[in-house]
Amino acid sequence: MDKAEKDRGTIVALIERFNTQRLPAAQALKKKVDSGQLLDESEHQQLYQVEEELNKVRALLERNPEYQDLAAKILNLWVEITKKELENQMKQNK
Repeated sequence: MDKAEKDRGTIVALIERFNTQRLPAAQALKKKVDSGQLLDESEHQQLYQVEEELNKVRALLERNPEYQDLAAKILNLWVEITKKELENQMKQNK
C-alpha cells in the first residue's frame, strides 16, 4: 500500500469518527455553552482530545491539502465552544 492509499484510509476513518462521535459531542457541548452553562471535566477532556487529534494529523493534512478546509472548520467549532465557555465563566465570576 502506498502512502496516498494509506492517507486516504486514515482520512476516511477520521471523518467517520468525526461524523459518528466528535460532531454529535461538539453539538451537545455547543448547545450547553450557548445556554450559559459551564463544561465539566470530562467535556474539557473531549475538547482536549480533538485538539490532540488535529495536532497528530497535521502532517497528514499537509500532504492532503484538500482536507485542510474541513480541519479548519472543525477547529473553529472547538474554538467557538471554548470562547463561549470562557465568556460563561467570566459572567459567573462577576
